[in-house]
Amino acid sequence: MTSVLLLGGTTEASDMAHAMAHAMAYQGINAWFSYAGRTRAPKAQPIPTRIGGFGGVEGMVDWLQQHDISHVIDATHPFAAGISANALQACALTGVDLCSFERAAWQAGGADNWQYVCDIDAAVDALPQVASNIFLAIGKQHIKAFTRQAQHHYLLRLVDQPEEAPPLPFASYVVDRGPFTVEQDLAMLREHAIDIIVCKNSGGSGAVAKLVAARHLQLPVVMINRPIQQACTRCHSVDEVLDWLAHATLRGV
Repeated sequence: MTSVLLLGGTTEASDMAHAMAHAMAYQGINAWFSYAGRTRAPKAQPIPTRIGGFGGVEGMVDWLQQHDISHVIDATHPFAAGISANALQACALTGVDLCSFERAAWQAGGADNWQYVCDIDAAVDALPQVASNIFLAIGKQHIKAFTRQAQHHYLLRLVDQPEEAPPLPFASYVVDRGPFTVEQDLAMLREHAIDIIVCKNSGGSGAVAKLVAARHLQLPVVMINRPIQQACTRCHSVDEVLDWLAHATLRGV
């Protein structure tokens, strides 16, 4: 019996979950979907779902063994380096086959004004000293780092209504869930008179609209590069992941 753990949270992970549901019905495959639990109302999935951390590598090893998992698909966010590293170690310790889905990074075009930086701290340092309106499109985990540049007004876009005010002296936020359209993002950037966009190079289509809008408005973008990924089998489309699973199953892995 093939038993799959799908580490999700991305649009592509949801696409994979629907394919897994079909496989469960017609091919005798068991599958579970795992959310990190960072949003209060995650998207419902068509396969059994767990929410929350595993408790590090040791906890993931226990979970894989308890559920007799034969394959793990890491379709988490490109910046979810912690869970990806834990999955790599846990699979190595248990002999479980691992595939990492890696969507293509965004690439600047000739009309774009992007400054690439290596991490959050470098993004903070890249901001000007003169007070500006900054669209901080990085999620909620690293907002506090920008208190070092507290003179700016920050616009945050969050999936959930925050339980407390953002830890920035000048900030506003919108609560919305992608995918976003170029028209939506153009209107938002204009309404808030945004001068600079800060974002992570997550790739994909769900959040690329802000970069197209920035090109239209000739806004500079501070682009945070992805963390270095550890070596494992990598696929770059949902179909590639499904092909990997089919061939791994045929090999009896």
